Amino acid sequence: MRILPLVAGILCLSIVLFDAFQTIILPRRATGRFRLTRLFYIATWYPWRFFARRLPNPRRREMILGYYGPLSLIFLLVVWAAVMVLGFAFIFLSIGSPFNDPAHSSSFSTDLYVSGTTIFTLGLGDVTPHSPLARVLLILESGTGFGFLAVVMGYFPVLYAAFSRREVSISLLDARAGSPPTAAELMRRHSYDGAAEALSTLLVEWERWSAELLESHISYPLLCYFRSQHNNQSWLSALTAILDASSLLIAGVRGLEARQAQLTFAMARHALVDLSQIFNRRPISNAPDRLPAARCRQLYDLLSATGMELCYDDASRDRLRQMRALYEPYAEALSRFLLMPLPQWFSDELRRDNWQTVARLRAQTEASAPSIPIPSSPAGPAAASPLHDHSHDF
Repeated sequence: MRILPLVAGILCLSIVLFDAFQTIILPRRATGRFRLTRLFYIATWYPWRFFARRLPNPRRREMILGYYGPLSLIFLLVVWAAVMVLGFAFIFLSIGSPFNDPAHSSSFSTDLYVSGTTIFTLGLGDVTPHSPLARVLLILESGTGFGFLAVVMGYFPVLYAAFSRREVSISLLDARAGSPPTAAELMRRHSYDGAAEALSTLLVEWERWSAELLESHISYPLLCYFRSQHNNQSWLSALTAILDASSLLIAGVRGLEARQAQLTFAMARHALVDLSQIFNRRPISNAPDRLPAARCRQLYDLLSATGMELCYDDASRDRLRQMRALYEPYAEALSRFLLMPLPQWFSDELRRDNWQTVARLRAQTEASAPSIPIPSSPAGPAAASPLHDHSHDF
């Protein structure tokens, strides 16, 4: 028996099985700097990002970046399977390649071929073992391949269910904070009489959303690479906009309950900091100021014009600056790593929300629809059913 191939084979199998266990089954943060999954994403994400950043068209660049998440999942499974095939082939080599191959003499290529056909349960039968130990190893490899496939098949629904839950709240934020979302637009659209309760409810929902994001994306960091349906949306921009609005409520808005804003801020920042640590991103404190003094004055003037009571003294500005320092460096680090732009505090130009595109198409449909007379009902005009509903906002 050859010791070196045996050790190499056992090492390959141990690396793959433990890495797959940490990635798929273990419901907590995976540890280890030399994990196969971590090395795979380092080796693939940086070249992918390098290529995408050089595309001049923003839509094409976002489309290419959107392909990475699903494709990386597929290629990660291919890497796992390839290392497992290689591991069993090394074990077969260590026991002397005990196979009857009528077409070729027994060699390492035969070991690879037998390992590949066994782990994918092909059962071709053209190469057969001639030792009891080889038969046992083939049964073990076949069972390992079958179990591995079953676990992987259960991995996809979990990932896409978590992705779907994340995107629902991001889509709902579109009509409440604009596209892309900004703190000023969120506050402006909740400046009507009686909006305090609606704003508090929204913050409660985003506190829970942040907790779910933390739980799912720490267990499955791959989800951070999955991008939103629209080019002007992302989980990072939505989370940052909520942190902006919460810090603004805490630091300088009068008459609104700040308790829920504090709870939402704490949970959202917790998620942002932990996710930046997942990718070993250090906070970037020397980034360009997202809210310099002139724009801060514009922001307060914009919100004051909606009827909000704001504090704009030195103490409130200092509080806002301190709160921004708690999360903006981490958001900037993730933004540069994932190529997800951070939102502005307020937009300089009027932008159409994503849902308003539906409203425009609806208006065009109603304008072009022919007028159809409504037939009379035997029971009278009151019993007739209209063929066209009234126009809606969306």
